[in-house]
Amino acid sequence: MRGVNADSRRVTPSSGTPTGVRSVLGRLAVPAGVLAAVAGAFAYVGAVDPNEPGHYPVCPLLRLTGLYCPGCGGLRAAHAFAHGDIATALTDNALAVLGFLAFAAGWTVWVVRTVRGRPTRIELPSVALWSLGALTLVFTVVRNLPFGGWLHP
Repeated sequence: MRGVNADSRRVTPSSGTPTGVRSVLGRLAVPAGVLAAVAGAFAYVGAVDPNEPGHYPVCPLLRLTGLYCPGCGGLRAAHAFAHGDIATALTDNALAVLGFLAFAAGWTVWVVRTVRGRPTRIELPSVALWSLGALTLVFTVVRNLPFGGWLHP
């Protein structure tokens, strides 16, 4: 097993690039693919206005019960967010905007850990997950109460 852990920046004869760089670029393929998929989804929602009827399906919970789910207004928020209108995005669905920002932070941590060669598994403590669930539940209940009209999409 001679030379297994030798210089990781050794140049490969076929490409002329250091193997360390190739390794990092290979590890970044999945985060780059996820970013491309999310950017494509935001580009589509930014181009096809969800405020125009007929482009997207109606929320089944809203249609059947008249109650807003935690995701109601999320497409409108994504459309406003894609156009840089953060105030409108927050009024359409504040929880979705927080989700967009949390995704951006999580994706950034993922990329940094990948570049550094560290494991990409991020474990949240159970109290954080329970808090996220409680926040979603409170958001859903308050937006459906008479005094929570400011949270309606």
